[in-house]
Amino acid sequence: MPPPLFLRNALLASLLVSVASGVVGAYVVVKRIVSIGGGISHATFGGIGLGLLLGLNPLLTAIPFSLASALAMALITRRGRVSEDAAIGILWATGMALGVLFISLKRGYVPELSAYLFGSILTVPTHELQLMAALDVIILLVVVLFFRELLQICFDEEFSEVVGIPVEPLYIALLCLISLSVIVLVRAVGVILTIALLSIPSSISLRLTHSLKAMMILSTLLSLTLLILGLALSYLLDLPPGALTVLLSIGAFTLSSLKSR
Repeated sequence: MPPPLFLRNALLASLLVSVASGVVGAYVVVKRIVSIGGGISHATFGGIGLGLLLGLNPLLTAIPFSLASALAMALITRRGRVSEDAAIGILWATGMALGVLFISLKRGYVPELSAYLFGSILTVPTHELQLMAALDVIILLVVVLFFRELLQICFDEEFSEVVGIPVEPLYIALLCLISLSVIVLVRAVGVILTIALLSIPSSISLRLTHSLKAMMILSTLLSLTLLILGLALSYLLDLPPGALTVLLSIGAFTLSSLKSR
């Protein structure tokens, strides 16, 4: 007997989320831009709010918001006189404020809101799976084409610039990859918890390997394992799978930290 559609979609979503978090999360951790990832994920809430207001797919309206926040983050921190922390705070607050404003303009109860704030991987429809898969393909394509260059700017921007690598465009591209991965992750763990899945599995993998490729593979497998365990515990305990997945990730990180001492 085949599994019910919602469970099949949840498992497929877990796989797609794991690919995005594993591949892009490796760059986020190695480059030490976790806080920037958090700023982009929360700025994306403005696009989600706009989609809910207009009656459109919130993930579609979130994409331009997310990409715009990534571009703004890159330009402000690299060309402006504003510190990175201040830029993150400004974009974070702007996106959340716009999201709240758009949702308040939509009269009545908005049942979908909690799914995008805290995640709802058990209710991912097929058309959103298709969008997530398309974004994963884009992410993987960019990483394959520019793997060496992205690796170099993650470890030594100054040397990369000396040898003629276009550092700023690649940095912008990296932030755009983060923004696309946020869109993939939102349905699984929500805007608020997205940064945990982007950073924790890759942080664990960093303790176990010194190869970026191996780190991506390991963090992808670890993310998938944690998501499936979160789904299983959600079924047994009748609790939100997104929150359980993040708590399991924190537990795994704690165990890896204790073991490495």
